[in-house]
Amino acid sequence: MDKGTVSHEPVYLVCTHGRHDACCAVRGRPVAAALAAAYPERTWECSHIGGDRFAANVVVLPHGLFYGHVSTTRAVELAKRYDEGTVVPDLLRGSGAFTPPVQAAQHFARTAGQSVAVNNLRPQAVQELPNHRWLVRLASTAGPITVELSVHLDTIDARLTCSGTAPAQVRRFELRNLTIG
Repeated sequence: MDKGTVSHEPVYLVCTHGRHDACCAVRGRPVAAALAAAYPERTWECSHIGGDRFAANVVVLPHGLFYGHVSTTRAVELAKRYDEGTVVPDLLRGSGAFTPPVQAAQHFARTAGQSVAVNNLRPQAVQELPNHRWLVRLASTAGPITVELSVHLDTIDARLTCSGTAPAQVRRFELRNLTIG
């Protein structure tokens, strides 16, 4: 049995699991093909990774970055930016290495113009506060960033996925305060 070869190259996993939700296959297969044309040894189709409503979904390893609503035209851009050590903020859903409040805090920091570097905005402290609020402190090359956010459960009167039903519920984070330094 061949054990394979160890690689230190990034790997791009594209969800194409149509049995779970058709959107994943319909939107994921073309994205997988676009990435495979540019990075054939680094692109893999995979089974369900969550977030059907964000199809096409791409997971970038080894950092465990989750991207959503990736189009065929943006897929290669995402890979090139990762090779340069940066993220594509408007497509980034978060990192599987961090809890949802940390992912939301990183998103709000990037939206405020902070670093898009893959290895920046590391969580230093996470504190749950009363009334569905969180306080997250991030380490940044620009200095510490403190993000206060609240979390809400919204009901949407729409189908969020191809196989979904309406109404549906989604978790939404709201920025309350962001301080740098």
